[in-house]
Amino acid sequence: MSTDNLEVSNTGQEKGESVFDSRSLEDIYEEIREAYLADERPWVIGYSGGKDSTTALQLIWYAIKELPDDQQTKPIHVISSDTLVETPKIVNHITSTLENINEYSEKEDLPFEAHKVTPKVDDSFWVNLIGRGYPAPNQNFRWCTERLKINPADHFIENKVSEHGEVIVVLGVRKAESATREQVMDLHSIDGSILSRHNKFANAFVYTPIEDWIVDDVWSYLLQVECPWGKENRDLAALYQEADDECPMVIDTKTPSCGNSRFGCWTCTVVSEDKAMQNMIDEGDEWMEPLLEFRDFLKATQDPEEKPKYRQVKGRQHGYVKTKTNGDNGIIPRAHKFEFCKDLLRKLLKTQKKVNEQIPDEEEMDLIRDEELREIRRIWREERADWEDSVPKVYREVMGEDIGWVQDDYGAFGETEAKLLKEIADKHEVPPELVQRLLDTELQHHGMKRRASIYNEIDKVMREDWRPMEEIVADIEGEENVEKWQYTPESQT
Repeated sequence: MSTDNLEVSNTGQEKGESVFDSRSLEDIYEEIREAYLADERPWVIGYSGGKDSTTALQLIWYAIKELPDDQQTKPIHVISSDTLVETPKIVNHITSTLENINEYSEKEDLPFEAHKVTPKVDDSFWVNLIGRGYPAPNQNFRWCTERLKINPADHFIENKVSEHGEVIVVLGVRKAESATREQVMDLHSIDGSILSRHNKFANAFVYTPIEDWIVDDVWSYLLQVECPWGKENRDLAALYQEADDECPMVIDTKTPSCGNSRFGCWTCTVVSEDKAMQNMIDEGDEWMEPLLEFRDFLKATQDPEEKPKYRQVKGRQHGYVKTKTNGDNGIIPRAHKFEFCKDLLRKLLKTQKKVNEQIPDEEEMDLIRDEELREIRRIWREERADWEDSVPKVYREVMGEDIGWVQDDYGAFGETEAKLLKEIADKHEVPPELVQRLLDTELQHHGMKRRASIYNEIDKVMREDWRPMEEIVADIEGEENVEKWQYTPESQT
């Protein structure tokens, strides 16, 4: 059908008039072309795989395709942030889309180039949750978003700013999504320009071609205008339908109704329940059940009554005990206990095995990568005094095999030394973990020409609260509360 006469069914899901009541699709294409030709600044399009970013990218593709070849000189980078814990079906959709974008762009000699950006290993979800013992994210401690999504995209933008001086970031965001979104967009707007200021980078500007669209405009466009890079927009609509059965808009009898759901990480514990994944399972993707069970278990660890069982009484970085300031004598739970981190790793690997036993006609899925396992191992050895070298042991126990572990990369202390040290330390009534930490500190500074920093590290270790957990809890909360802070490792149950 003609792309200039879209049929829009306004269901009232989002308040506001259709953008097509006042503008034609060709007007929008022309605005995009004018913005593209206005200067030499390259474009970076943020693509999430959802309906809004797909709409923005598709609009730009059609607009730029109509330009003469000699005017298609400015690069357009399409970037997608893979958190490495995305819902598997969405990962497959995004990956295949990026491959198609590059294939069709090269075939049609267009200036688009797609990139997948991922978090650094040190910032990954599992390294922080299992390695450092961060609690599962919640609204008050949402440590995941910046590390997994924002930082990788920002790093890409920074590189392009360094290379070109300035860039224009194109986002598929709409004011009708929420009052907060509209306020933020208005705050950064530039009078007399279709561009806005970037909220972080002075040399980056933002273009939002669908900012005045309502959700019905988005689906009307996607379901009536063919995807230009060989995908099928109805498949995207089916993903939304599968993820969320609240589907208010229908174009015709062949169109699946499409909800306003958002896709995200399968590990997300910020929301109370993962309706999207549950609906996918209900629609036939039973192989995802182990993922949902693991996610629900993580969510359960946020229960205030359960936190003491899984969390330490003292902080990970400074080793201090923090107490509540609301008149209660309670201890504020800190990072995950080391034994619980071991069990989390064990549980994750078992989940990976279950998924790969059930997933139909797919390659095996790695929920955690080898490089993440190696980084967790390093952190445990250096920060948790893990002389037993637990990561390879847990991996071998669950998976029945080994990966390429680097041997003798953390020094000479091992399980035998740990047992001997515990016997000696117990005899002299000294916390064995304290002696382990001091020995590890010396080992890490061994061979350095300048060893002044070792004194600061020793002082830091000595300032930690090394009293047994039971003594700390009894002193602050009373002996009757000691039991609730005790955790029984899976290996002992």
